[in-house]
Amino acid sequence: MSSGEGPPAHLVRVLECKQGAVRAVRFNVDGGYCLTCGSDKSVKLWNPHKGTLLHSYAGHGYEVLDARGSCDNSLIGSCGLDKSVMMWNVSTGESLRKFRGHAARVNCVCFNEESTVILSGSMDGKVKVWDLRSRRNDPIQDLDEAKDSVMTVSISSHLILTASLDGYTRVYDLRNGQLTSNCIGESVTCASLSGDSQCILSSTLGSSLRLMDRETGELLAQYSGHNSKDYKVESCFTSSDTHVMSGSEDGYVYCWDLVQSTLTNKLEHRGSTVVHSLSPHPSQPLLLTASLGQVWLWSAHPQT
Repeated sequence: MSSGEGPPAHLVRVLECKQGAVRAVRFNVDGGYCLTCGSDKSVKLWNPHKGTLLHSYAGHGYEVLDARGSCDNSLIGSCGLDKSVMMWNVSTGESLRKFRGHAARVNCVCFNEESTVILSGSMDGKVKVWDLRSRRNDPIQDLDEAKDSVMTVSISSHLILTASLDGYTRVYDLRNGQLTSNCIGESVTCASLSGDSQCILSSTLGSSLRLMDRETGELLAQYSGHNSKDYKVESCFTSSDTHVMSGSEDGYVYCWDLVQSTLTNKLEHRGSTVVHSLSPHPSQPLLLTASLGQVWLWSAHPQT
């Protein structure tokens, strides 16, 4: 995506997901498909560009809170209120593995870049690392530094980033065996790394969005105007890293210029209250948002 293109601002289509409330929406690794997680215990695979449902995956005992596709699109990892992490065969729809070990709901999952392990973050304050190549069903590692619920976990190369309600973001540098903790001062509901992994964007329950230097913890910018006090509301960088976006409890997605911190756009979700889940396309100026039982696809270009 060239820097001349603006952020996603034009509504392309709305998907009626028919799986209760959509708890999360996620583009797959190349942005051709997406996953939706439902309060009806299902995960659904879509082509959001055509608006077509491709497959449903059922097997969780309670609501599904997060899901991710593997790097080769052959596997889906999902997690939820039933305290488990499940692995699915994308094409057959069968459940391959079920990892149990968390003491509370599992909020988030992510694969490493080779999709040889999957990480899960839970309300029990732990991040567990599960090896997909071994037959063993216990975690190969526990990251237990968080003192409260782990809300998001993500991996970029050799870095693991977590966000916790204890008010910290944590970066685990696997190459150097180092842990860097940043005190945000408010419960952190979401954190993500910029494309060059130099900056961390974090959302808090204090209706604040902060951009911080990953290595020094220096506050680089703050973004405000949105409302996030009662719910986990996600934020993200656009694929070009020129803008940051956040959901809100007022039915809008807010978009700010990364450097200027100025509000450039508000995306209205008619009939919605809380827009809580966002997923930027990995390479194009597209954005998926979730609210109630719907998923909305946005583009930087008006649709002809």
